[in-house]
Amino acid sequence: MASTGIPLDSACLLAVALEGIIYGFSVLLFRIQDVNRPIFVIAILLLILSTAHIVVNIIRVEDGLVKYRDTYPGGPVAFFADPTQKTLLILRALYVLQTLLADGVVIYRCYVVWQSILIVILPSMLWCSVAVTGAFVVYCYSQATSNSANFFANLLGQTTQWVTAFFASTMATNLLSSGLLAYRIWTIDRNVSTVRTTKGTMIPIVRMLVDAAVLYTVVLFIALICFVCSNNGVELVVDMIMPIISIAFYMVLIRIAINRKIRSHPSIIGTTIGTEQGNLQPYSMQPLQVHVSQFTRSDGTSTYGMGNEDQPSVFKAESGKGSLQS
Repeated sequence: MASTGIPLDSACLLAVALEGIIYGFSVLLFRIQDVNRPIFVIAILLLILSTAHIVVNIIRVEDGLVKYRDTYPGGPVAFFADPTQKTLLILRALYVLQTLLADGVVIYRCYVVWQSILIVILPSMLWCSVAVTGAFVVYCYSQATSNSANFFANLLGQTTQWVTAFFASTMATNLLSSGLLAYRIWTIDRNVSTVRTTKGTMIPIVRMLVDAAVLYTVVLFIALICFVCSNNGVELVVDMIMPIISIAFYMVLIRIAINRKIRSHPSIIGTTIGTEQGNLQPYSMQPLQVHVSQFTRSDGTSTYGMGNEDQPSVFKAESGKGSLQS
């Protein structure tokens, strides 16, 4: 089947430019404060993989457009249409690793909030299918032919089937795991909403999880459609997926950090005081009788010293009377 869309060399050049822009945004969103060690390691790995991908992609474009422009048979278009190029194999291997890491994180989060192995059995099986199909995609790329200047003509056979299965598996894994995760957090938030004493809520986290899953799924679906239709635009979409995966992961971390800060700085006291002051304003000032009590605190060590704050305090009151004229 003849390829469609923009020329392949133009597609690869545009792909590395767009990937660089999105990669810059992912670096700006990179935050590793107040996270546990596994999440810290995953964030670093995502950054390393996406950085390695854009570096190799720049080398590939430089090879095709500059280094081998006049020496490679068929020119730059034939160079980029060769699936057996080492730089392309490295790019596809990095993409598979990034996908496995991102999908594994979602499955792990799903297990943490559900605390049930049964819930993550199906997502784990789908994750294994992603690993198998991804490995076969890289292998089939290495065994493909390079006789044509048409990239998709060089991939005829099992390669097309493995690529389609890979995209379908990772979409199913991401949608199922993210859906289970968002549903569980939403049900927990709904159950505790009746007894919650603060203004904190987990609904923003649910929305962020859904947004990240939708963003990732839409990009994967576009890549699948481009590949099935033999459109050269698949190069743009696949290369942009790498930093998009990192952005989706960092978005959730940032939302959790913001939600944690909001919960740690409640404004209920200030709101209550302001409301009470507003309610007292309509009343006129009248003579007020005040009962003054003297309190003595005993913490077991000294009356006013620094005792054990975890021990209960004992208060004694001696009533007295006075009057206050306003």
